[in-house]
This record gives sequence, structure tokens and C-alpha cells, in this order.
Amino acid sequence: MGVPVVTGYYRYTDIWFEWHKQLGEDGEALKAVLAHDALVSPEHPLHVDGVNGVQLYIGTLKSGETRLLFSSKQVEYVRYWLHAVGLTKNPIGLPYSDCLLRLQDLRGVSPQTFQTGGELRNASKKIEKNNKNIKKSNDPPLTFRRSSFETVRKLWQNKIGVWCSVDFEAWERDHTVITEFGWSRIHWEDGRETREEGHLIVQEYQTYTNGNYVAENRKNFKWGQSEIVSKKEFKSCIQKFLSDLRRNDHTFLVFHDAKEDLDYMKSAMVEADLSGLSYTLPDGPSPKSGVFVVDTADLFGGLQGEGTRNRGLEQVCNQLQIKTEFLHNAGNDAHYTLEACKEMASGDSLDLQREKRWPSKTTPGTVTVNIDSLEEEEDASDEEGVFMSALK
Repeated sequence: MGVPVVTGYYRYTDIWFEWHKQLGEDGEALKAVLAHDALVSPEHPLHVDGVNGVQLYIGTLKSGETRLLFSSKQVEYVRYWLHAVGLTKNPIGLPYSDCLLRLQDLRGVSPQTFQTGGELRNASKKIEKNNKNIKKSNDPPLTFRRSSFETVRKLWQNKIGVWCSVDFEAWERDHTVITEFGWSRIHWEDGRETREEGHLIVQEYQTYTNGNYVAENRKNFKWGQSEIVSKKEFKSCIQKFLSDLRRNDHTFLVFHDAKEDLDYMKSAMVEADLSGLSYTLPDGPSPKSGVFVVDTADLFGGLQGEGTRNRGLEQVCNQLQIKTEFLHNAGNDAHYTLEACKEMASGDSLDLQREKRWPSKTTPGTVTVNIDSLEEEEDASDEEGVFMSALK
């Protein structure tokens, strides 16, 4: 058997029900591999050396619902193992194709370790409960964004954890050539806010300049001194930086439109450890520890009432009255991303904040502000102001 590769992910429940239908009376064999307590055993065929328990995956759909997943590689291996040890007469067939979730079907996916069967059962129940709440809405993606907004507000205003925005810049002609990394971090010491920022430039790619499609601003970092490093140092610096962040009880990685930056983190130039990264924010009086994704595109979408559209960082900052300079510098973009997060998270509750920011601009019967129409009004007002000044 060749080494299987990950082509996508399968829901835990789909694997259980589909294989149980195929096996019929031989379905008891599934308990040897799919029961919660069996999965976490060190004797399980999916056990990974050095991992206490089982490593599965948590995927977030574009609707905001989450799924407990096996990777396609894990499913292929379990099929092979069940047949090899004689628990099935023939290899079990794969679930029907619609069960396969590809990366493009997901907002994000990350590995998650479950140490006990009870922990795995509780996670399954919580996922099911959260998904039911999202489905009750007529606009599940917007419900997800609105819920995330309020959770972020609560976490920020309680000064929980370390909040660190990160950003990458790449050569516009080849996005595998990463040219910059920037970060901006806020935490609290004795209730007082502390902020640190940084900017790395890859030495070997200094001549790979932009300017045709995006601005070339790598030499215009506003919040400190840029550091020029080799490709090898670039990778090791970022890996160490992220490893150090993991030492905190709660780390919130803040992105603006997270997918592209997460792809850069997974690339050969960075190879960041993203295990345990969660797209579901912690909640409750004692939020669980971990590393969590916060996306300011989602926060702003929730604030102005759009469920799926992502606004650019410059447009978001303009609407939040955050003055920007030299965007498309990774350090500056990280700074303004965290500023946008702070501006929204430190403010009033979502609906009050929306009305204060855009008085009487919410479309009747909705929670949506038409930003495009609003900006057209602002542009017309600016043009009128210029015209009147010229008459004086």
C-alpha cells in the first residue's frame, strides 16, 4: 500500500454511520477503532508517537458551523488496518464523495489532541450545541460573526491573554517568495497595556520588489527598526516567535482575512507549528487555554452586518477612523490589524457600537449598514467640499 496523502477531511459521524451501514453484522469491528475510548488508546492504529491521546481535526465551515474530522489519510489507513488484521473481509469502501470536505470547503482546519474519551465526547456535544445555535439564524455566517464579535469584546475587556497580530508580504509575481513578516503584540501587566512590534525583511529577496499591483513599502516600517535576516534566520525567527507565544495560557493570533497568512505560515519558507490552533473562541467564566484565531474581517463583517463579504484592511480602518500610512508593509499591516481589533473590541456592544459609528444608516429591518453607499456619500461630500473651497 502506498503512503496515503491528505486530500480532505471526513466528519467523524459520517465515517461511523457510512461504515456501519457497509459492515452490517460486522459493525462491531468499528468499536475497535471509532469508539471514543478506543481512539485515545496508545494501542490505536492512529496513535502518533509523542502524542498523549488521539490527534483529530476541527474544521470550521463557511457558515460558521464546526465539525469534528478525520483526515483522508487517517481514513485510508484505518481501512487498510481493519482489513490487514482480519476485522473486515474486504477493505471498507470510502463514504460517498459528498462526505469529503476539501480545504476550499472550509474556513479553516487545525489538528486537535484529545487525551481521554470523555474529553472527546464533551467536545462532540459542544460542537453539536454550537451548530444548533448557528442554524437557528436565517443568516448563519452573520450569526457566527456577531457571536464572535461579542466573545472577542468580552475576552479583550477582561484583559485575558496575549493578542498578537501577524502579517506577511510576498513578491507580487510569485507568492511563494515571502519577503516580509510583521507582528504587533498587546498584553496586560498589572492591568496596564503593554505593546511590542517587529518587522523582518528577507535579505535574499530585497531586489524582488512590488509596485505593479501592490505598493512597495518594505523600507517604511513606522513602529520601530526593521531587521534584515537571511531566509534561514527568517524561518527560525518566526518559528521561535510562535513557539514563545504558545507558552501563554491564552494566545489570540489576530489576522485580517486569515486564510492567506495561514497559508504563508504553512509554506516551506516558514513551516510553522499550527497544531491545536482553534477557530472557536473560548467562552465562559473560565475560558480554556490555547491558541485561537481572531479575524478582523469577521469582526468588521459582524459589526456592519455582512455575513460573507470581507472588506480590505484599508477600508476597515477608514470606517473605524484609524489613520493609516504605508500599508503593504508587513509590520505596518500587523499594527493596523491589531488597532482595528482593539478599536472594535474595546467599544460598546455590537448593535450599540454600529449605531454610534453610523447613526441612522442601518437598513430598516436588518442589522446591516451599506458601507458602499455610505462611502459614496462621503466621497460626494468631499468633492463638494473641494468645490466650495475653490469658489472662495
